[in-house]
Amino acid sequence: MTTQIGESFVGEGADAAHVNTVLGQTGGPVETAWVTALATPRAGHTPFVATLQPGVAVRPHTLFVNKAAIDGARHAGLTWGAAQAGVAAGVMDAVADGVVSEDDAATHLLIAAVWVNPDATDETAVFANNRAATREALRAGRAGAPSVEDALAVRDTTHNAFYRP
Repeated sequence: MTTQIGESFVGEGADAAHVNTVLGQTGGPVETAWVTALATPRAGHTPFVATLQPGVAVRPHTLFVNKAAIDGARHAGLTWGAAQAGVAAGVMDAVADGVVSEDDAATHLLIAAVWVNPDATDETAVFANNRAATREALRAGRAGAPSVEDALAVRDTTHNAFYRP
């Protein structure tokens, strides 16, 4: 298996989720990136192993990396609570759906780079959006989506949640 890179944006407004995933075999370059990120936290950015509940790590082992610096107690709670739980559930949804095989779940590592807007407020929406975005990012990574052709087709209509010309 080669490294799979995925991306997904789910939801609207401040409670939306933007997740990037990198899945690769233990012993390969993803492991080097995974361990390096875990061992080198920065102010406002503390990578950690995602868990389904205390003592039950997600499989494949998943490193949660926040893309937005923690901005206050509410943002920290949503990032480390609802978003992390959503990512954990989304990873296991992908395994249950066969997007990530059970064999790969045992032998691969996943990096999930997660955006939680500092203005987010709805814990339930943050959880649901991160769950769906993680599952869809892994699905996109497996499929190699988007294709170069699909990306070229929308090059003149570029926009995102923060830029709408």
